Amino acid sequence: MKAVRVLTPTGMLGAGFAQSTVDRGLELGADVISVDAGSTDSGPHYLGSGTAKTTAAAVKRDLRILLRASARARIPLVVGSCGTSGTDSGVEWVAGIVDEVLLEEDLDLAVATIFSEQDPGFVVERLRAGGVHPLPPAGELDEATVDSCTHVVGMMGHEPIEEALRAGADVVLAGRATDTAVAAAFPLMHGMPAGPTWHAAKIVECGGQCTTNPRTGGVLATIDQTGFTIEPLDPDAACTPISVAAHMLYETVNPFRMREPAGELDVTDATYTALDDRRVRVEGSRFHPADQHTVKLEGARITGYETMSFTAIRDEHILANIEAWTEFFVEVFTGRVTQTLGLDGTQYSYDLRRYGYDAVLGNLDPSTAPPREVGVMLLVRAATQELATAVAKVANPLMLHLPTPDMAYLPSLAFATSPAETERGAVYEFVLQHVVDTRSPTEMFRIDHRKAPTHG
Repeated sequence: MKAVRVLTPTGMLGAGFAQSTVDRGLELGADVISVDAGSTDSGPHYLGSGTAKTTAAAVKRDLRILLRASARARIPLVVGSCGTSGTDSGVEWVAGIVDEVLLEEDLDLAVATIFSEQDPGFVVERLRAGGVHPLPPAGELDEATVDSCTHVVGMMGHEPIEEALRAGADVVLAGRATDTAVAAAFPLMHGMPAGPTWHAAKIVECGGQCTTNPRTGGVLATIDQTGFTIEPLDPDAACTPISVAAHMLYETVNPFRMREPAGELDVTDATYTALDDRRVRVEGSRFHPADQHTVKLEGARITGYETMSFTAIRDEHILANIEAWTEFFVEVFTGRVTQTLGLDGTQYSYDLRRYGYDAVLGNLDPSTAPPREVGVMLLVRAATQELATAVAKVANPLMLHLPTPDMAYLPSLAFATSPAETERGAVYEFVLQHVVDTRSPTEMFRIDHRKAPTHG
């Protein structure tokens, strides 16, 4: 193939896109459809619990369009980081939805699933052999941390996806994968140079985000031997040199270099040229193969159970003295927890956030005037849900009527819900920021070529 055209309809499966986006991409000769289905952006809950942040109805709606397109154009569909975090349960969840659509639409497509969840024993074995290394700012890994994780996944590069495609898969449903690997696998398999391929994959990873109107449509990247051309699939959007180049700033430590399992993308000498008012040509990207192929680990563990309360303050005197009110709240709250429950500060933790005042940026953006209103969120964390809720209930009367120390009356604040306490369940934290030295790029991943679903 002299060139490969990659169609990316959206930055996240389940986020939605117009049918016209895909239709336009097929008209322009797309050779493959790639879409990411996961992220760590929304925190560790989804990896820790093995659940998806997207609803099944939204994922099924998007997949129906993409599977129809794949069958109609006879081009492969690649989905990465299935189920948000790429756990085995996430891959199976998406595969189940795919099976439903294939049956309902009477589509004959070969499906491969790639599993990226890791056995803790394997990780410990490599750790003992000196084959696991921290990524800054993480420290050295210990076995207890590995064992504490509810789920551990490895972030695959393009190689397992390419292996599944070479084996005849029309649809590849991958576990945790780099966003770029999802788009890079098919072009690399067909001989496109690594520099332009990885750079194009980085630019298209979030669909229309590299355009002047990121809310609409997807993009099509045409990769050839000297570079790539990118264009939006919505007629009201455009790609400009700035909008395309700017995407290298997104989620990267260095805007000129980006690490993949197989090596490092280098766009230091890349040029961005407007071909017309909608298309951009990029050349000069390079890729430096790594001496040692590595796979990044992601793991999450339970840190406790959380209960939330939320109230709102409109009292002008409290708002003018919100710092004093907060200090008084903490003093009275912690004192009453000790008095009524017999707990000290080691048996629970809490976080008090003042929305409308400083909840988002804290001291980075000091307030200069009293706000019109403040929403106060109390998050209590403890070893059990029952204990977290008990502590939160101690705060209930304070979040309803606590004055500042100088007030001669009890104000009325406004709870957002009834009951005021909402049990959030298990709370997770990311604890793995490490890479594994691999003996082969595919050894940590398992590929299953599934049987076609049948009626009855």
